[in-house]
Order: sequence, then structure tokens, then C-alpha cells
Amino acid sequence: MSVDIPGGRVLVVDDDPLNRMLLTRSLEQEGHRVRSAANGQEALEILRESPFDVVLLDIVMPELDGVSVLERLKRDPVLQHVPVIMISAVDELDTVVRCIEMGAEDYLPKPFNPVFLRARINAALAKKRLHEVERERVRWVFSRFVPEHVVDDVLERTDEDLRLGGSRDVGTVMFTDIREFTAFTETTQPDRVIDLLNEYFGEMIDAIFDYGGTLVGYRGDGLLAVFGAPIPLDDHADRALAAAREMLAARLPRFNRRVREQALGNGFEMGIGLNSGPFMSGNVGSARRLEYTVHGDTVNTASRLEEMTKTTRQSVLVADSTRRALLRPPSGLVYLGEFDVRGKQSSIRLWTFAASHSRPFGA
Repeated sequence: MSVDIPGGRVLVVDDDPLNRMLLTRSLEQEGHRVRSAANGQEALEILRESPFDVVLLDIVMPELDGVSVLERLKRDPVLQHVPVIMISAVDELDTVVRCIEMGAEDYLPKPFNPVFLRARINAALAKKRLHEVERERVRWVFSRFVPEHVVDDVLERTDEDLRLGGSRDVGTVMFTDIREFTAFTETTQPDRVIDLLNEYFGEMIDAIFDYGGTLVGYRGDGLLAVFGAPIPLDDHADRALAAAREMLAARLPRFNRRVREQALGNGFEMGIGLNSGPFMSGNVGSARRLEYTVHGDTVNTASRLEEMTKTTRQSVLVADSTRRALLRPPSGLVYLGEFDVRGKQSSIRLWTFAASHSRPFGA
């Protein structure tokens, strides 16, 4: 049973005018939009000007042959995913094998068989469109935890399976938590709880994204974010600190005003832990479900610092590693002293904002 594949954009590359004419006519009759090139150099120029779904590429051509064109396409990050079908004579099978090893999708023997031509083109179009659908799915996944303007940069760093491979990064890790929210959920209708939690998350995630951070995930009613991965940032500590300040000084008070307006209580406080250093990051999971995550001692310590905001009665705790990573240290940081942190053999110097002590709600 044949499957109808919508017409695609096909580039025919062959130095023989008769072959170009026959292929063009046959493909146009199948509903494809066809453009042709008489040599390899012309083909590369056309491909850089306009997008194509499939390239039919003759192997033997003067000046720049098909093998050289294929090699350049596969090195080009923009064009490397365009399916290439090699056009070959019977005595060129060794070269065909080499081209397939280099990344060509298939080959079309001369003289052309219309049935083979249709099958090869349809298979290449189906694979290309599957790749595009998967790329859009991954774009949607990435757009949930990185700012929209860096999604394309992230996708450029993915491998052939559209995964972010594991990497060692240096950045700033942020953990946040909203205080006493669990007690609030026990006396409030579930729909009101979820609506309010989403409103809170909306405020805090916007702050993370506005300063170029990456939302790694949700931890109950808390958030885990990083600054400096998957896109490196020299000023990762400055961005994280600015996001934390905005959360506490502008976004939390605004959220608390809405809580009071809805007669849901006096409002909430939050705790933020910031720690800078090396960590591992990448996508983990299966082909059906991927999740971007970060691991390492830097991450664990940031989590511990967020927990310690409760006992120290501070809204934010900034590790000395973050203070030292600042390119433009603000004047509002106050040294708290050295503290023992669970899981660490030595104490850590901690800092906070000058006015970060617990204050009346909504202050």
C-alpha cells in the first residue's frame, strides 16, 4: 500500500542537461517544486539562498563533484539535516557506499526508474518531516525552561537525537521555596491552591527568564534554576543575584497584594539559596520523555542554603562562591559569617541582602 507524501522542494544537481530535464519533469509530475543546478558550486549557492527538503546529487561532476558537495553539506550546521540522494552509475557503487557512510540518505541508479525515484524521494521527505516535527516538539520542551530568545541557541547544541549531551558547566544555582504554603493548602480548596501556586510560579519564573536563567524544574512549591547553562554566561552570578533581588523586592510583594485582595490570607514569605561553581547538566530520560537537569555538589549546596533560610531567618543566603563570581558586586550585600552546611566538611561564608531579614508580609 502506497502512502501519499505531500510535494516537497527538491534540488536536482547534475551536469548533464538531459538528466536534469528528465528528473525535473518526472518530479514536477509528482507534485514537487523543483530547481536545478548544473554543478556543485551552483548547488551550494542555491542551498544557502533557499530551503530545500531533498537534494538529488550527481556524483561525477566537473570542478566540484558530488562527494565534495556532500562533505560540505554535512559540515554545515544549517544544511546538514537536508536529505541527500546520490545519483550514480553502475560502476560508481564504491563511491556510493562511501557517500552513504558520510551521511547520504540513499542513491538513485542511472538510468532512472520512475518507481525507484518516487520511492526514494518519498522516503527522504518522510524522514525530513519527521525530523522537523521532532525538532518542533523539542523546541516546545526547551521553551518551558529557557527564555524564548535562547531556544535556537540551545537547539544548535543538541546532538543528532535532539538531546543536550552531558556537559560540565560553571554557573550559579538558585533554589527557591515559598514559606508556609503547605499549611495553606490544608485549609483551602484545591482549585484555589493550584491557581494561586501557578500565579506565584508565573511571577518567579518571569524573573528567572528576564535575567537569562534556565528553569530546571519544580520542587513541590519551590523552583530550581541555573544561570550559565546550557548557554554559558560570564555574568551568571550577577544575573542570579539580580533575579533574587527582584523576586523579593517587587514580585513577592505584588503577589502578596493579590493574595490579600482575594481574601486568602496575609501573604507569604520565601527563601532563596544561591551557590556558584561547577556542575553537570544535560537531558536525561527516554526517547518518550526527556528532562533537562543539573547535578553536583554546587547544586546540593544551593538546596541546603535555601533550607537554612528558615533557621537563619533570612530571605536569601548567598554563598561566598557566588559573591566572588560577581563581576559587579552590589553595595547591598551583608556578610553574615561562617556556617556549617549539611553535607559539607568545612564551613561556608554566607552573605545576604542588607534588608533581607524577615519583615511583615507585603512590606
